[in-house]
Amino acid sequence: MYRVLMPIDGSESRGQAQAEAVTAFPDAAESVHVTLLYVFDDEDEKETTAPEEIDGGRVAATRLRDAGITVEQSSRVGDPAIEILAAADEIDADQIVLGGRKRSPVGAILFGSVSQSVITDADRPVTVTGEVTR
Repeated sequence: MYRVLMPIDGSESRGQAQAEAVTAFPDAAESVHVTLLYVFDDEDEKETTAPEEIDGGRVAATRLRDAGITVEQSSRVGDPAIEILAAADEIDADQIVLGGRKRSPVGAILFGSVSQSVITDADRPVTVTGEVTR
């Protein structure tokens, strides 16, 4: 089994892009297991909202399940980069698939702070997707 941690946010287009990247993995339906992660700002939200209730998570989970990929959900509270890396360790993820944001030409030089922290501090492969445009 190939374990993928997929931190999601409220963007449907990023969730779709992340799911498309995972469905393109070889033998995805047979071998990939995805954990959707959402990092909340406070404990109350974590207790009352599942990752699939967030727009990006809903879109990603639907696309992954339609492709026959097993999906679990996980919620955490705290600093997103720290919690993403901790979750990856806990599930022994083989890979992290992040959703990238569009940036201005100057901003494109650097990833967002969460993405940059995850990329530089992860001890496993990290894929950063773009956004799906419609």
